[in-house]
Amino acid sequence: MIKDMNKKPTVFVGVSGGVDSSVAAFLLQREGYNVVGAFIKTWQPDFIQCTWREERRDAMRVCAHLGIPFITIDAEKEYKEKVGEYMIEEYRKGRTPNPDVMCNKEVKFGIFLKKAKELGADFVATGHYARRVEANGKVKLLQGLDQKKDQSYFLWTLSQEQLKHILFPIGHLPKDEVRKIAEKNGLFTATKKDSQGVCFLGEIDMKDFLQHYIPKQEGKVLDTNNNEIGVHDGALFFTFGERHGFTITKKGTSDKALYVVDKNLESNTITVSPEVSDRKKFTNPKEIRIAHTVWNHPIEFGKKYSASIRYNQIPIHCTIVRGKENQAMVLFEQEQDTFSPGQSIVVYDGEQCVGGGIIV
Repeated sequence: MIKDMNKKPTVFVGVSGGVDSSVAAFLLQREGYNVVGAFIKTWQPDFIQCTWREERRDAMRVCAHLGIPFITIDAEKEYKEKVGEYMIEEYRKGRTPNPDVMCNKEVKFGIFLKKAKELGADFVATGHYARRVEANGKVKLLQGLDQKKDQSYFLWTLSQEQLKHILFPIGHLPKDEVRKIAEKNGLFTATKKDSQGVCFLGEIDMKDFLQHYIPKQEGKVLDTNNNEIGVHDGALFFTFGERHGFTITKKGTSDKALYVVDKNLESNTITVSPEVSDRKKFTNPKEIRIAHTVWNHPIEFGKKYSASIRYNQIPIHCTIVRGKENQAMVLFEQEQDTFSPGQSIVVYDGEQCVGGGIIV
């Protein structure tokens, strides 16, 4: 690809056909970057209604409106192997993975970044609500200013080398302002609804999806006194803190919701309780071990940080204790009742996301 030397560096923007990526492309173009719109073709199982053609058409319309080149990057193979199959295998092990984290790691800032650089890009950009700040030769990953939309939780795997080549053009804006910019500049995506659900599944129920790959296996629902009170379709389908998907056959005097506080894959049982805090009967809710850690800035072990176990959870004060190889122990000041192996713990120093790891 021939670069226009009169313009700023070349940026490949991952355009999805939504308002966030549309405005990201517009803002970069306005700043003078040489912008290329890139639609990332991902994988969808045969039993899910195919939507990528419609999304690609919308992305093309955006690029045509902006007058920027449009390309399609085929990431179907990487998506299927490194996101879809990873997720299925994690559930088989009784873990609760976060496919959106893996999508960002392996696809948007993995194969997309790699192919974009091969085609002449200096940067890639997305419509994520996060910010980057350069200082002293390092890049800081910061939370998006719109706290309700902040997506830094899904970006903890990014290394310094990746962050040097990534831009987040809308991270300093609230969502309503993004829509106003789109409307003011004639982008039809201004009123388009946000996509929902898992990155490649849409709004399909996770249990319905998994049952295409993992057979049902009826098991017992137990109370915290080990009494059988119901049935379920398979312990590995459940995550801690969940309160749906099982059937209670022996009703008590209370109509309180019941939460999954333990599960045993060997016996194929789940234990439920009306008190989610009963999780502490089965584990230490303040000390959580993580593996596969990535720190985009050096961690000071023993320093007070904060961390989130779920998207949009207000970060909780904690300290980090060094572990073997790429492991660490997160010591929370408050008990965490609903964490599950496979989930991500994302660590913050103020508004800066410094990395994280996967619960083991």
